[in-house]
Amino acid sequence: MTDEVRNVIIIGSGPAGYTAGLYSARALLEPLMFAGYMSGGQLMLTSDIENFPGYPEGIGGPEMMIQLREQAEKFGLEVQDKNVERVDFSEKPFKVWVEGEEFRSKSVIICTGAESIWLGAEGEEEQKGRGISTCATCDGAFFREQEVLVIGGGDSAMEEATFLTRFASKVTLLHRRDVFKASKVMYERALNNPKIEIKTFKTVRSWLSDETGLSGAVLEDPRDGSTEEISCTGAFIAIGHKPITNFLEEQVETDEAGYILAKTHTMTSVDGVFAAGDVVDTRYRQAITAAGMGCQAAIDAEKWLEDQH
Repeated sequence: MTDEVRNVIIIGSGPAGYTAGLYSARALLEPLMFAGYMSGGQLMLTSDIENFPGYPEGIGGPEMMIQLREQAEKFGLEVQDKNVERVDFSEKPFKVWVEGEEFRSKSVIICTGAESIWLGAEGEEEQKGRGISTCATCDGAFFREQEVLVIGGGDSAMEEATFLTRFASKVTLLHRRDVFKASKVMYERALNNPKIEIKTFKTVRSWLSDETGLSGAVLEDPRDGSTEEISCTGAFIAIGHKPITNFLEEQVETDEAGYILAKTHTMTSVDGVFAAGDVVDTRYRQAITAAGMGCQAAIDAEKWLEDQH
């Protein structure tokens, strides 16, 4: 443990964390970031980003994260690529443990994000970002006039399938049952779209690929184990996200799924602890909105620290 008490510790990276780092560094708060072992967050798995303003030619996800980080570090953000193991927000200064070492801070900004839930089917790891995605808004435009799959049975699966019909020649929606969690209106919108075919009692046993990337999938019927092959060049897994909040051990208020609840602007239920990005956001989940929230959290933290003196 060091005697030093930081002004701001940022937990997590990605667009929210790096923007919070940039703003708090420029406010001369000398922020310390624990970026995590996989610094950069979900965008490290995204090959091309075409919907972030200011990049008319598009930019690779990892490349953008490196640039955001460099910009924040230029103004004084200190980054350590380590995971936070646990925290203690019960008294001030707040305590944060990283690889057994204790750090203390007057304020904390949590930007740990959420991770998509993947199927874990055979061949999936190799095709992540090379045909298999968890975000139609991010990647749909890469599949113009191609046949794609969507896996899921909730509103987000229906939404992704409907959105993808703008680009794809055909969308096949797979669901493991014949009962859908989706709202009636969303289900019927997908059902009545001539470009969407819905196949029930289908799970993905394995993904197929060739030298260009994803080429199809082996589907299994969970009722009798029978299999069939389907061809596709793109697949979108829409079975949900889970926020990365287990290290908090319920010290800040969350919803049933574990997403942090904002109380006043970006402040959590703990005075002096702020949160931004996909760890809070269950609706938009975009790089640009996460970056905006990172800015808000840094400004809120700066104002809060001023009010403490």
